[in-house]
Amino acid sequence: MLKEKIITRDALEHLDYIPRINLVNSITGYKSASLIGTRGKEGGLNVAVFSSVTHVGSNPPLIGFIVRPTTVARNTYDNIKATGFYTINHINEQIVADAHHTSAKYPKDISEFDKTALNPEFRGNFYAPYVQEAVVKIGLAFREEIPIKLNGTLLIIGEIQEIIFPELYQKEDGFVDLNAAKTVCISGLDAYHLPQQLARFDYARPKN
Repeated sequence: MLKEKIITRDALEHLDYIPRINLVNSITGYKSASLIGTRGKEGGLNVAVFSSVTHVGSNPPLIGFIVRPTTVARNTYDNIKATGFYTINHINEQIVADAHHTSAKYPKDISEFDKTALNPEFRGNFYAPYVQEAVVKIGLAFREEIPIKLNGTLLIIGEIQEIIFPELYQKEDGFVDLNAAKTVCISGLDAYHLPQQLARFDYARPKN
């Protein structure tokens, strides 16, 4: 049997900053790996990596993500509040390095698109930019923000306006095959993984 390590709440509080954030961010398990694309009122483009994107509901179709405290500049948040639109783009194995680089703190007037090999893509009249290299893309309209008082973060909730992906990757029941799309996930702050589907099961119902 492997030797266990137990870290109490008090011990966690006394860890140095970097070990603490690496521990807490990795222990929650694998998370979504997404690039959120926005466009400011003056037209400036922003794209940033987020690992907190989550399903909120299907009717209406809602997706949420967490924004860290706005005590400092948060370009993604500011653009969403100013314009009401943004995109969520799945990170795939071909763009991992550039996607991660978007976490660097550039000034508002510098676009991460200009500092990476990622390219903005505009579809129809949708205001915010998609990431051209992404395979699965979602356009959203801002609907609500919920403050989390414990740490000053915000839950941003958007309503899906359009979903874009290769038709071949959707199953007859509506399920989108993210294995085929080579969508990656994140653990911790900086570890990227290419997951493998183990199984799909029927809708679970109580046993007789």
